[in-house]
Amino acid sequence: MTGKRKIEVFTAGCPVCDETVKQIKEAACPSCDISVLNLKDPEAAERAKSLGIRSVPAVVIDGKLADCCSGRGVDIEKLKDAGLGKPL
Repeated sequence: MTGKRKIEVFTAGCPVCDETVKQIKEAACPSCDISVLNLKDPEAAERAKSLGIRSVPAVVIDGKLADCCSGRGVDIEKLKDAGLGKPL
């Protein structure tokens, strides 16, 4: 087999992200081509935005955001429901 599965791991360089990168690398097989993209890099941030990434760590496999990484991120309306912006 000559093809490779492209794995992109988007991080912010934090300990949680670093642990995810470690786990991904440990679980990878020889067919996995892993790239770690730090969102401090403007190109990585733009790529993340184009993929709909709203929080990190996030993993993209063959150009598709993994189900476990989609739909996350801050929801201002839910935070307001929890009390954000409301005096005590």
